[in-house]
Amino acid sequence: MTSSILALIVMLASAVPIAVILGLFSIVGLWMMGIPPIAALQSSLESLDSFSLMAVPFYVLAGNIMRAGGISDRLVDFANAIVGWFRGGLGAAVVLTCMFFATISGSSSATTAAVGGITVPAMVKKRYPKNFSAATVAAAGELGAIIPPSLPMIVYALVMGISASDLFIAGIVPGILIGLSLMAVVIVTARVKKFDEIQTLTFGEWRGNLWYASKRAVPAMVIPIIILGGIYSGSFTPTEAAVVATVAGFLISTLVFRQMGMAEIIETFRRSALTSAGLLLIVASASAFGFFLTINMVPQTVGNWITSISDNPVMFLLIVNLVLFATGMFMETLAAIIVIGPILAPVAQNYGIDPVHFGLIMIANLATGMVTPPVGVNLFVACETAGLRVDQIIRPLLLFLATLIFDVFLITYVPALSQIFH
Repeated sequence: MTSSILALIVMLASAVPIAVILGLFSIVGLWMMGIPPIAALQSSLESLDSFSLMAVPFYVLAGNIMRAGGISDRLVDFANAIVGWFRGGLGAAVVLTCMFFATISGSSSATTAAVGGITVPAMVKKRYPKNFSAATVAAAGELGAIIPPSLPMIVYALVMGISASDLFIAGIVPGILIGLSLMAVVIVTARVKKFDEIQTLTFGEWRGNLWYASKRAVPAMVIPIIILGGIYSGSFTPTEAAVVATVAGFLISTLVFRQMGMAEIIETFRRSALTSAGLLLIVASASAFGFFLTINMVPQTVGNWITSISDNPVMFLLIVNLVLFATGMFMETLAAIIVIGPILAPVAQNYGIDPVHFGLIMIANLATGMVTPPVGVNLFVACETAGLRVDQIIRPLLLFLATLIFDVFLITYVPALSQIFH
C-alpha cells in the first residue's frame, strides 16, 4: 500500500491528468489484489447512471451560453453601476458580478472564465496591476461553487445521499460572507495602493447609470430568480433547474440580446461537450478509486486514526480542514468530494456534526483549492485570460487566499451561518 501511495504522489507531481491517475490506480490496485479489474469499470458506470449527475453537462452548457450570449457583459455593467463609482469599486464590481453569475452557472471555473474575460482588461485600464486583476477574478470565481446552484453541492448530495436543496439553502449566507470579505480586500488594497481612477458622480448621475444598467440586465437577472425560486418552491429539482437555466439562457441570448449566431452556438456546444466529458470522466474515475479505497478499508482506518487523536469535535474539524486544504491543492474538487466525502462524513456524524453543515465545510474548503497551485483550475483560467504565468499572480493572491481560509474557519466553527434559513 505504501508503494501505491508513492506511485500516486509521483503521478500527481508529474502532472498526469487526475482522471487517468485515479482510473489507472484503481484498475492496477484491484488487479494486484486478485480482483478482476472490470469491477472498477462497473463502479464507474454505476456512478454515471444517475439522474442528479445530468445537471453537470447542463450547468456547464448554461454557463457557456451566458458567456457567449452577452449575459455576463450585462451583469458586469450592472454590478459596476452599483459599486463602481468609488476607489476600488471596479474590483468590488468584479466580485459582485461573480456572485450574480454564480447563481446561474453552478461552476467555479465557468464563473472565472465568463467574468475574467471582460473584467481583467477593464481593471487594467483603470490602473489595477494585471496580476492583481487576475488574482481578484480567480479568488472571486470560487463563489461559483459556494453560491447555489452549485455542481459540487449536487455531486456531494448525490454521493452522501442528502438533499441538494438543503445544501443550496445552507450555502446562501456563507456565499454572501465570502463575497463581502473579498470585496473588502479589494477596496482596502485599492485605497492603500491607489489603484482605480475615481469618477466623481452626483447622486442623480449614479441613479441614472444604475437605471440604465438595470434595464439592460433585467432579462439576465430573471434567470437566477426562476432557478432558485423553482428549486426552493419545489417546482423542480436542482437537475431540472439546470435544464431550465440552459433553455432560458439560450432563448435570452438568441432572441432577446441577439448575440449568438449559428457559429457561436456550434462553438458553445462544442466547448461544453468537451468540458462536460472531462468532468464526468473525473467522476467515473473517482468512483472507481473510492471503490478501491473501500475494499482496502481506508475509510475505517482514517476514521479510527482521527478518533485516536482526539474525541473533541473542534480538533476533529481542524484536522479535517487541514486534510481538505492539502487535498484541494492536488485534486480537482468533484474528484475530491467523491473520494474523500465517504471517508470523512461518517466520522463527522459520530462527532454529532450536521451532515449538511459538514458538506458545506468540505465544499468551501475544496473550493479554496481552486485558487491554490499546483492544480488550482481558477488560477489557470484567470492567467490564460490575463496572459500571465501562474507564478506572476501568486503574490497578490496570498491576501485573497488568507481571507478565504479565514472564511472557511468561520463557516466551520459558526454553524449558524449555514443554518439561518433552515
